[in-house]
Amino acid sequence: MENKTFRYTYSAKEQSEIQKIRGKYLSPEENGIDRLRKLDAGVTQKASVYALAIGILGALILGTGMSFAMTDIGAVIGLNEQLCMLAGIAVGIVGLVLVALAYPIYNRVVKKERARVAPEILRLSDELLK
Repeated sequence: MENKTFRYTYSAKEQSEIQKIRGKYLSPEENGIDRLRKLDAGVTQKASVYALAIGILGALILGTGMSFAMTDIGAVIGLNEQLCMLAGIAVGIVGLVLVALAYPIYNRVVKKERARVAPEILRLSDELLK
């Protein structure tokens, strides 16, 4: 009896393309290392968002203070020139304080988030190291 089967093997390039396409249709399964990476990245991501928000707000307030101090906006809104200059300096100082607080806020949020996720990260890393 004669074996009439047909066999064909794909090249490595075709195999990788097939696996890539196949991967699009499989449900993603999160393994331990992916979860560990996601937790670690979330710590600094949350801190970055807070620090950027405070820093941008501070820069906008600083710019507003500079505008009051250096332009004729006070005359347009009906304020005395010296009063507008003093208000601009005060508003600018508030903006500078907020900009200066951005980095300490970043460090504080990172510290709090690390303390919050530390048990989960240690548990996952212990599982992966075994």
